[in-house]
Amino acid sequence: MKKLLYPLVLLVSLLGLGLVGCSSNPYGDSYGVADTRTIQQVRTGVIVRTEPVTIEGEGQAVGAIAGAAVGGILGSKIGGGSGSDIAAIGGGVLGGYAGSKAAEGVTKRNGVNLTIKMDDTGETIAIVQEANPNMMFTVGQRVRVNVDGRTARVVPE
Repeated sequence: MKKLLYPLVLLVSLLGLGLVGCSSNPYGDSYGVADTRTIQQVRTGVIVRTEPVTIEGEGQAVGAIAGAAVGGILGSKIGGGSGSDIAAIGGGVLGGYAGSKAAEGVTKRNGVNLTIKMDDTGETIAIVQEANPNMMFTVGQRVRVNVDGRTARVVPE
């Protein structure tokens, strides 16, 4: 039993470490250290459409690697000789798949696809960002679009 407990603890630890990096808040009202003291172009516009979207999780690679490692270790404990090798490979494949799916499920988020008609150019743009229950957007609402290079965030005006 002790031999099985160590790989399980290792898997949980690796998954936890991999997912910690994905916990930043991408809402329009939250800024990271890298966002401070940067110049952002501020544009204004009107929301013409909102659509709920699912933002797929990141971190599946860490989950897959950890799951494959643990699955391989556990599989190698089964049988002996070539049977042990086959079980290790099968355990690695199944563990990798399970670890990837576990990491994906933990990091999936609800988002919103905002279509905005810009005041200055009249062009229509779309921006996807994580949905924030404290910052709901509606059609016809005036917004600011803060642009920094290739990234942007939408905030109420």
